[in-house]
Amino acid sequence: MKYDFESLIERKGHDAIAVDALGAGGMAPGAPKEGFDAIPMWVADMNFPTVPDIPEQIIKRTNHPAFGYFMPKDEYFDAIINWQKVRNGVEGLTKDNIGYENGVLGGVVSAANAILSRGDKILLHSPTYVGFTGCLTNNGYDLILSPMYKDEDGIWRMDFEDMEKKIVDNKIHLTVFCSPHNPCGRVWERWEIEKAMELFAKYDVYVISDEIWSDLIIGDHKHIPTQSVSEDAKMRTMAFYAPSKTFNLAGLVGSYHIIYNSFLKDRIAKESSLSHYNSMNVLSMYALIGGYSENGMIWVDELKSVLTDNVNFACDFIAENFEGVTVSRPQGTYMLFVECRDWLEAHGKTLDELLKACWDVGCAVQDGRGFHGETSIRMNLALPTARVKEAFRRMKEFVF
Repeated sequence: MKYDFESLIERKGHDAIAVDALGAGGMAPGAPKEGFDAIPMWVADMNFPTVPDIPEQIIKRTNHPAFGYFMPKDEYFDAIINWQKVRNGVEGLTKDNIGYENGVLGGVVSAANAILSRGDKILLHSPTYVGFTGCLTNNGYDLILSPMYKDEDGIWRMDFEDMEKKIVDNKIHLTVFCSPHNPCGRVWERWEIEKAMELFAKYDVYVISDEIWSDLIIGDHKHIPTQSVSEDAKMRTMAFYAPSKTFNLAGLVGSYHIIYNSFLKDRIAKESSLSHYNSMNVLSMYALIGGYSENGMIWVDELKSVLTDNVNFACDFIAENFEGVTVSRPQGTYMLFVECRDWLEAHGKTLDELLKACWDVGCAVQDGRGFHGETSIRMNLALPTARVKEAFRRMKEFVF
């Protein structure tokens, strides 16, 4: 490989919630007992150094001593257009279709505010990303959850009959569609997206498509942009992307939307402008340019290979060693959503006791209840493979 995904980097004391927040309470896992170092497997960021082109672009810009007001460079938009064309097969994307967002969740709120009234209902799938729950309920919206199910092969599927009933019964006109799905890791097939979009068109439901994980696909699976499946989907959907998950840039802040419908684009631009806060950071602009480069593409392809190996190891290890624990092998993202119900019942344990047992030995996994997984834990596998193997060795010996 051209890039290093195996060396350990010291993150403690370097502004990383993943390690510095352990033991601090809130949503963070507890700190490990004496004798165990922490293996961060909770918050969804990566324990790899990013592609060198990103710090190179940032350092180059910081060599100039002025950081005043600025306009986004054409290179910024050109980088997004080229990335979407090469990585996702998107044709015809222009600068006018692209808009900056401080973060995907902020964009989700702006889109909801532009379309709905406070107190309206929004359709989401369950399990669902904890960030959606927080930002939408905080802004006065009611969430209607359509539970997904696992088919005979253990693959998470949408329940289209339930979705339609929920849409009709609750007079829903907005949905958040997560593609790839967080936390389940599904990479939707084209027919699934087409069927969902036909349903949304039938009942005039606008679509917020969170595609922040779209670059991190496992194995031979392929991301299909929601807007690409039909002309109606293109005009009905507000798609949100970011380099933050792809290149581990959450601390720099910077996302973007792709919207082809001028009415939706103008409404969201107006809504996001009201706080006077949704403004690009000059360094995050250069970070995106550095990431969305030829070297960035090579780096992501190598990263995907590492993540695929880690996912395969973890899922096989669970199947072979953790009786009563199941996981649907993710097709995208680097997170596992692990179901522990049978193990908990067999051992007379609570989820809190299981979590503490993991945390005590430094396996800082995440509580799945915030994602509507009442007996689930969530595991981040974006670690050097040796650390993933060590974490599962500890869980086998001391936990399960």
